[in-house]
Amino acid sequence: MKIQNFFFLIIFSVILSCSYLTESKPLLKQSEIEKLIAGRIDAEYIGTDNCLKNCHEKGNEHKKLADYFKKSVHAEQINIDTHLPLVNCETCHGPGSIAVENIKEVNGKKQCDFDSLINIKKLPAEAKNLICLKCHTKASSPNLAMWRGSKHDLAGVSCSDCHKLHKSPLQKVEHNQQIELCLGCHKKIKVEISSLSKHPFHERKIICTDCHNPHGSFTNNLLKKESLRETCANCHTEKAGPYIFEHADLMDDCSNCHVPHGSVNDNLLKVKEPILCLRCHEGHHSFRSTALSPVNKLKYYNRCTDCHLSIHGTDTPSGSATTLPKNQGRMLR
Repeated sequence: MKIQNFFFLIIFSVILSCSYLTESKPLLKQSEIEKLIAGRIDAEYIGTDNCLKNCHEKGNEHKKLADYFKKSVHAEQINIDTHLPLVNCETCHGPGSIAVENIKEVNGKKQCDFDSLINIKKLPAEAKNLICLKCHTKASSPNLAMWRGSKHDLAGVSCSDCHKLHKSPLQKVEHNQQIELCLGCHKKIKVEISSLSKHPFHERKIICTDCHNPHGSFTNNLLKKESLRETCANCHTEKAGPYIFEHADLMDDCSNCHVPHGSVNDNLLKVKEPILCLRCHEGHHSFRSTALSPVNKLKYYNRCTDCHLSIHGTDTPSGSATTLPKNQGRMLR
């Protein structure tokens, strides 16, 4: 009887939970994050022109900020019905009527009441991002579809950490600035790309977003492609195959042998040859004493790729000259 009552209690709890989830609820701004970006409730929106003419005027040290905004892609977004900008100062900084009303002179220069505006610098990353995500939805910006729950999102990275909107009219990170920006956080990668063997990062022939999507991805390490192999094959097409005789481990995951950003070994290898190959392969061995002589050891246990040139795969069968059965590729050509 007690067991039946226990199961009945569990079923009742599940039904109650489901009914709570399905009932309608008002769409109100109730979270603390939303309150942080709402601005002063008693303030009014006055428009960009009123903000600029009262404070960000000619001769003001912030005049350059206004010029950058006017030339940016944000200022070019126009509402079809009102013919007014969709994005203006108050979109991010909150309503500015109180800030303009309380303008005062400090050291001979006009200064508005900053305390009545949204203090973006003091907001947590989630609140900063929500300001941007009000407009940059998945529909308008498809590359943000995977932002929620991505590595950068969970690490507390905000949009303004990378996109410096008031530094220039360009709102995206410039090509020649991207590597330094990413290396500001990814210190390990900074060491790797300074290694002897590396991709041409410093020459700007390759940048981080050629392989990674910083806004989120289905794959590990924010890769653009579905797998590491596909990512590498985007440039290294000659290694992609398909081959009749494939080197299975290599065709599955390039990182089994290579370090993608840089290595102290040639060809971005994790360890030098032949140690790299001997981690999986037994190597050349024989019961004959001559095969184990110092001369033959030097011959067979040097660099495997001196003989096995097509290490990623081959279409050429081995033939009868090898110890393997016929038509089993040894990647010699």
